[in-house]
Amino acid sequence: MSFCLWLTGLPGSGKSTILKELLRILPASGIEAVTLSLDHIRKVVTPDPRYTDEERGIVYRSLVMMAQLLTYEGGKNVIIDATGNRREFRDLARQLIPDFVEIYIQCPLKTCEEREALRRGQIVEKDLYRRAMKGALKGEMPGVSAPYEAPEHPEVVVRSDILSPEASAERIMAYVRFRWPEAIA
Repeated sequence: MSFCLWLTGLPGSGKSTILKELLRILPASGIEAVTLSLDHIRKVVTPDPRYTDEERGIVYRSLVMMAQLLTYEGGKNVIIDATGNRREFRDLARQLIPDFVEIYIQCPLKTCEEREALRRGQIVEKDLYRRAMKGALKGEMPGVSAPYEAPEHPEVVVRSDILSPEASAERIMAYVRFRWPEAIA
């Protein structure tokens, strides 16, 4: 049994922060997982990113294929940390990966903007929302100049503006424990 969890939400919603907490608590349940972070993968797939719809299609299809190979053929549990701004990307993962779970990290745009402006020392640049709103950003920004299509039927919804990263990760773990009790040590 191997599963794939996709943490989706607007940039700045808290996906990476919640992922860090999830990776901290998973081993206590005897679960190992591989992380696929789009921010890291994009640097390889598109070394000079343009952030266009066409490029996102290529990058997200590559991401889904990696997750499918790791889960279905490699027997690994995978956690995807990626905005996945269009449902079609996440739907492709659902079609190709038997035990796929969509986790919506829901957060108001204003809170995402505030969080994103405070980023320090991360692979993703800070002030992306501000720059996108001024038209000074290379490419398109989900939630501003590119659409973000929220999940219609996610298995888990986490309100990251209300819950702490720890509580958010616990909510996700509660679902994992319920869905795959045999995986828990």
